[in-house]
Amino acid sequence: MRTAVLGATGDLLVECGLSGVELSSVAERAGVGKSTVYRRWGTVPALVADLLTEMAETSMPRSHTGTLRGDLLTSAHLIRTTFADPRQGRLFKAIIAAATCNDHTATALAEFYDSRLGELASMVDDGVARGEVPTGTDAADVIRYVSAPLYYQFLTTTTPLSREDAERSVAAALAAAQAGVFIRRG
Repeated sequence: MRTAVLGATGDLLVECGLSGVELSSVAERAGVGKSTVYRRWGTVPALVADLLTEMAETSMPRSHTGTLRGDLLTSAHLIRTTFADPRQGRLFKAIIAAATCNDHTATALAEFYDSRLGELASMVDDGVARGEVPTGTDAADVIRYVSAPLYYQFLTTTTPLSREDAERSVAAALAAAQAGVFIRRG
């Protein structure tokens, strides 16, 4: 039932944006009773929050290529292919847009990204252990700096992300990390 309801929520977000998602519409599309959706989730932001929780739980685990560059490239290419997917790309845009006008959704989105940063940070920690970047490198910052240019292009242009965009993003973040830009001070 949860899978059907969250799938219906995602579909409606993709098709209509946050304003087009109503609990009764979700219930109808999911083929469950309205009272079930109202009782379990109660609000559209609660549905979106649970959708983000599920997305975090089912996201690809971090890669283990043996190099920090390889791991970061795998992550950047996953972001690129996710955004290029017709459903997933539109879903991310709808959720990010919803988060700009709804505090509950913004909190859920922040928790989603905190979860992903927690999962991916270990690749940077492994890179520190292998001597690829300096001790004290803030792993979460490195991950943010890999993904930020990709998100920016995805959200502000209509130009599809290319392999070169992902590779450039990794090269810039890795060069900065190797230069000590992300070392925690104090």
